[in-house]
Amino acid sequence: MQRNRFLGDLLSQLFDRRSYMRGKDDTRDIFELCQALLSAEGQVSGLRLAATILDRYAALEQNEKTAFFQFLNNELDIDAQQVARLATEYAKTPTPAVFQKLSTASEPKRQELFRRLNQPVGATQALVAMRVDLLARLKEDSDLARTNLDLVHLLRSWFNRGFLVLQQINWDTSARILDKIVAYEAVHHINDLDDLRRRLYPPDRRCFAFFHPAMPDEPLIFVEVALTADIPGSIDSVLSDHRTPLDADQAKTAVFYSISNCQKGLAGISFGNLLIKQVVSELSMACPQIESYVTLSPIPGLNNWLATQTEDERHGNTAQSTLDGTATSEEVRAMAARYLLMAKRDDGLPVDPVARFHLGNGAMIHDVHANADTSPNGAAQSSGAMVNYLYDLTQVERNHERFAMDAAVVASRGMRALSNATLATQTKE
Repeated sequence: MQRNRFLGDLLSQLFDRRSYMRGKDDTRDIFELCQALLSAEGQVSGLRLAATILDRYAALEQNEKTAFFQFLNNELDIDAQQVARLATEYAKTPTPAVFQKLSTASEPKRQELFRRLNQPVGATQALVAMRVDLLARLKEDSDLARTNLDLVHLLRSWFNRGFLVLQQINWDTSARILDKIVAYEAVHHINDLDDLRRRLYPPDRRCFAFFHPAMPDEPLIFVEVALTADIPGSIDSVLSDHRTPLDADQAKTAVFYSISNCQKGLAGISFGNLLIKQVVSELSMACPQIESYVTLSPIPGLNNWLATQTEDERHGNTAQSTLDGTATSEEVRAMAARYLLMAKRDDGLPVDPVARFHLGNGAMIHDVHANADTSPNGAAQSSGAMVNYLYDLTQVERNHERFAMDAAVVASRGMRALSNATLATQTKE
């Protein structure tokens, strides 16, 4: 029985390969091939057609890719009049048969095209890369957002939690993946292999990443973790070349100090909240003595906000001195606290994107630190300030609900006091 199964798999691969080779000789253009894939021909020769279309797409010039997306957007859209007619019919006669007709008519043909394209080996990664091209064109052609919505809808389904695989990244991980960790690090640049080793090899360092079975060598998102004795107030101390490593069983705090999304084509599809919860679960089993789970996070929007506050009667002088680099550490902390607790968008959510992410996960703002990131990037975006978000496992669900329902910013008493602290009166020069 095992021999028969093996023989069947081998013959299937051979026939697939022959079909693929025949696809290279297909003289139809990419638009005709897409229509063929959606037709009865696609039911019979779908793998060959899908592979041919993806190969043709990869070879297109930029203007040809734009034409391809416009084809998807306009020629493979829904028939609005048909949908309206069927919706009216279903309102009068809500039978399963009418419902099926309405459901079919309501789904753009491009969704089914994307599904059928996702057949050959490597197709999922090719479609993720295709969305990178699509996102670049949205800036100039907002109508393409319709096609983007359909592709996001499918990618969210294909990359849901049930398909994600958590892996620990360590010094023994394949060089190919380690190279990608270096390339994708978006928060604290990894300088060289020695720097990478310092983040992966010592007993008080961890790194975890999500992978997808269709993209086994491509991390989707990864988080770097430091196991420490207490809550740190400086990324420089966490990443120091000269620190003394701590035995993992002596750690009391797990610090998430860098979270990097790796795939631009999956922008808008959130993995971070799942990753943090999964990593907390893993660490709580491996290191049960850990008492606190916190971040040491950047405050990317602080200086931009300060620049809008320099004329404010309450704190304009301190905002200006923070930008000038002449404010005291306590003044920098106070301005960071005001920004994180008070700066809101029109929809009532915090201006800061990192704050929205962690508060949305159920964390609370625990503390802020001046002179925490002395890198050029840290100085430029937040005058060196950083923040700890605390994940209290007994409160995360409650905090998440408060943020989701009321946009409530949960913060420690110390942070609230700091945000309301009286600032020294200063005179602008």
